[in-house]
Amino acid sequence: MGKPVIVGVDSSQASRDALDWAAREASLRGGPLSIRHIWSEETARSLDGRESPPSRETGEELLNEVLARTMRQYPDMEVAIELSDGRLRDAMTEAAHSADLLVLGARGSGGFPGLLVGSTSLFVTARATCPVVVVRPAGTGPGRGGVVAGIHGDDGDADVLAFAFDFAQRHNLPLLAVHAWSYPLISMPGHATPPVFEESLIAAERDRLVTGLLAGWRERFPQVDVTGTAVRAHPAGELVARSREHQLVVVGRHHEPHGPLGRLGSTGQATILHATCPVAVVPT
Repeated sequence: MGKPVIVGVDSSQASRDALDWAAREASLRGGPLSIRHIWSEETARSLDGRESPPSRETGEELLNEVLARTMRQYPDMEVAIELSDGRLRDAMTEAAHSADLLVLGARGSGGFPGLLVGSTSLFVTARATCPVVVVRPAGTGPGRGGVVAGIHGDDGDADVLAFAFDFAQRHNLPLLAVHAWSYPLISMPGHATPPVFEESLIAAERDRLVTGLLAGWRERFPQVDVTGTAVRAHPAGELVARSREHQLVVVGRHHEPHGPLGRLGSTGQATILHATCPVAVVPT
């Protein structure tokens, strides 16, 4: 048996949605599911302001409840539960080392309307060594479309496309590969901006780039109905807009580990914060 799909749970509805998503994915992969609850000695505060000290017993009860619920839905699947101590974000980042896929619920807005994900999900997606899926609450999506993959046109696209094609084939969904570009394409010392901007020429070149990138993948996954498109737009804005009509957005994590969000990058961060369907972040 291979590495498991690992999902973190607590008592929130967001984590229940994540558990349902993770269980279905593990079932389709034919692999094990590991359900983790991280117990902390910190006092929990409810929405009405009341404080209640958590306990290991409460965590054990929660895990036993979700285990029974999952086994009723997937009686033939190998399911394990684990209760551990520590900070949630550190524990889930560490869990990624032994996971095939890590699944988290989008929880908490931090007081900012439109931001549907909490700081833990941002921290983990920036640092995990395996792909991470952040699952939206059931009421925010997803749409009826398929999978959207954001591609840069570089070597990092291979990991993103491998995940996206594999997911689309497993779920029998169409795949849309989106390359968003802006002008000038190069903004570095020593590269002067051309005096004439022919958008049609650049658009045609970007279209050829996408077609070339997808050629080999079409052969590897002939069952997947794949479409490629190049658009002049901001990458995050384009992916967020398309998330309203699709079931999964896949982005790569290309950046070096500096700054508060590590390797996540601006496009990945904005997509996770604002997308209305689940978002998969793939380290490249």
